[in-house]
Amino acid sequence: MQIHYLEIVTKDVDAVCAAYAATNGVNFGEPDAGRGNARTAALPGGGLVGVRAPMHEAEEPVVRPYWLVDDIEVAVAAAVEAGGEVAHPPMEIPGQGKFAIYIQGGNHHGLWQR
Repeated sequence: MQIHYLEIVTKDVDAVCAAYAATNGVNFGEPDAGRGNARTAALPGGGLVGVRAPMHEAEEPVVRPYWLVDDIEVAVAAAVEAGGEVAHPPMEIPGQGKFAIYIQGGNHHGLWQR
């Protein structure tokens, strides 16, 4: 298992980025429109951590790992078969790959295909 993207949704992006930068010695970039205006930093071994504000009033703060998969359609089907509920079906982000989100056990889980 490899985390491709670790998404942090928070009401205080600057404070979270500052704390992560101070405790982990990372630098966050400018907001990336392709990732919901998340500010991102590289993860050791590949992948990114992104910190963004809620995209709409109903979105709650959440920490959501996106696991790298070979085939997102197969992975989503397996998650549903295991009792997961699809929160966002597979969608392509141009130049970055496809992602999907499912909920299981009260937690959000993401899948990512390059």
